[in-house]
Amino acid sequence: MPRRGAPPEVNAGSMADIAFLLLIFFLVTTTIETDAGLDRMLPPIEPPETDVVIKQKNIFTVNINKNGQLLVEEELLDLKNLREAAIAFLDNGGDGTCNYCKGKKEESSSDNPTKAIISLKNDRETKYGTYITVQNEIVGAYNDLRNREAQRLYGTDFTEMEAKYLNPETASEIRDELKEKVEKIQELFPQKFSEAETTTN
Repeated sequence: MPRRGAPPEVNAGSMADIAFLLLIFFLVTTTIETDAGLDRMLPPIEPPETDVVIKQKNIFTVNINKNGQLLVEEELLDLKNLREAAIAFLDNGGDGTCNYCKGKKEESSSDNPTKAIISLKNDRETKYGTYITVQNEIVGAYNDLRNREAQRLYGTDFTEMEAKYLNPETASEIRDELKEKVEKIQELFPQKFSEAETTTN
């Protein structure tokens, strides 16, 4: 018999069941946002057998500050002009050994697409959207040049060939045929894209 004057007791036996049901409800009905990402295949970590000497003119430097401004080759550049500048650098053919290059062949720029490296460095406070956009423009420069050469050699775009080659539903004999073509185009314009350690300004 409850004591007189004591507060009434609340039966909390089913509270755990209710909390569990609410948890399941929110887990099932909540949608999870997926972040935009980058599709990159990283090379294996293998130290070079010999020291590699890279000429400064074969490195195209792109810096992004925390305000989203681009400093390309020590000069301010608008984002919309980045792809064009990267193409001019990659396609320069300064040493005359590239017979498929259509650049200006300036001695102060890259010697050959196989030697050209694009180096990207960003500030820790750079917005993720800006970083992704810059990455897309640089990869777009490579794809534009590869598409040009694929059209010249095979009459089709490189991006279409690569997508078909990477598609697991493509027949094996077609993939074998595409593999040789894809690798040939990749050799003409290898994607040498380096990311330097981020800094805080």
